[in-house]
Amino acid sequence: MKTIASNTVAFAWRYLWSRPLAAALNLLLLTLGLASITFLLLVSHQISQAFDRDVAGIDVVVGAKGSPMQLILSGVFHLDVPTGNVPLAAVKALEADPRVAKIIPISLGDSFRGYRIVGTTPEYIRHYDAQLAQGTLWAKPMQAVVGAQVARQTGMKVGDSFVGTHGLAGGGEEHKLSPYVVSGILADSHTVLDRLVLTATESVWQVHETDTALDDDDRKVLEEDREITLALIQYKSPLAAVTFPRYINSSTEMQAAAPALEITRLLSMVGVGTDVLRALAGVLLLTAGLSVFIALWGAVRERRADLALLRMLGAPPAKVAGLLLCEALWLALLATVLGVLAGQGLTALLAWALQLEKSVLIGALSWPVELVSVPVLAFGVALASALLPAWEAYRVSVFELLQSR
Repeated sequence: MKTIASNTVAFAWRYLWSRPLAAALNLLLLTLGLASITFLLLVSHQISQAFDRDVAGIDVVVGAKGSPMQLILSGVFHLDVPTGNVPLAAVKALEADPRVAKIIPISLGDSFRGYRIVGTTPEYIRHYDAQLAQGTLWAKPMQAVVGAQVARQTGMKVGDSFVGTHGLAGGGEEHKLSPYVVSGILADSHTVLDRLVLTATESVWQVHETDTALDDDDRKVLEEDREITLALIQYKSPLAAVTFPRYINSSTEMQAAAPALEITRLLSMVGVGTDVLRALAGVLLLTAGLSVFIALWGAVRERRADLALLRMLGAPPAKVAGLLLCEALWLALLATVLGVLAGQGLTALLAWALQLEKSVLIGALSWPVELVSVPVLAFGVALASALLPAWEAYRVSVFELLQSR
């Protein structure tokens, strides 16, 4: 039985490549469809995972009035420019609110080689359960803790000095009068912290006050009017979600935005493009299935003499039909391997081309459970395309095959 099965598989492989051009075309079409689906699954999974991971534990973001989505993208994911600054005193007043359990201040404005410098408190690191790989947390202003990805890309080590540049996109004026010293490097946490440079909020104030203050009196005025960019807030109770944002938006000069709500809106907008790509992948798969069907149907017609010889040598009808099914399954297997590899490569290429290593964490090799659907689709298309030709080969009698010669 094993010999018969192995012979059938071997014969199917030879038959498949007896017409190399047709086989290569069918393989290409099926691979393109599967690669598109793999790419969509990987990007959707990795973006969703990154969003869920970075927004965990953050109930609301409070910042300057403007676009709520812009506030979330800038404050939680560090993908956009902030809507502005808010007075430090206004944020501190929120600490006394009985609905607030935790406030993490975020101050933005500078960057280092394209990576954002974030003024905050050690609570920001504890919020994501990040651990130090080297060194210590900052103990005073102008010390910085570098994310794992930043350290890898820039080569920075504990004890190194660097200066920030004005602006969040890089290329701005350097703050040469206020250098930072690296006090620690974070271990990989697979969160937004991996691509940030973290320092005390006082460091951000000091850098800009040093550059702008003309004298001691001017510096004192700046200290009295200190601001931060936004605050990440965690509620004491889920019931606060009903009243707290309304209070902020109607009774203060700030705005409150819920990350969960804004991310749902964002993904719904992105979903339109995803649906188009998914439809394109479906068309490619349908085209591939039709091409495989035509090729196998033609193979039955062309190989009538071979089929007759196999039947005369004692091969049962099921084995003859199995040859065609095996051909289709060989195509499905090859296309699955090539399609998944191409999808992984395309995801990594997209991340590299768009420099997504500095934004969302996508592009790394990953194997989400959803990828199981790729081989299922491949074998489903192959079997559906082969069933009718296989049945045709099964039902034709040996006498008819000989008469046709």
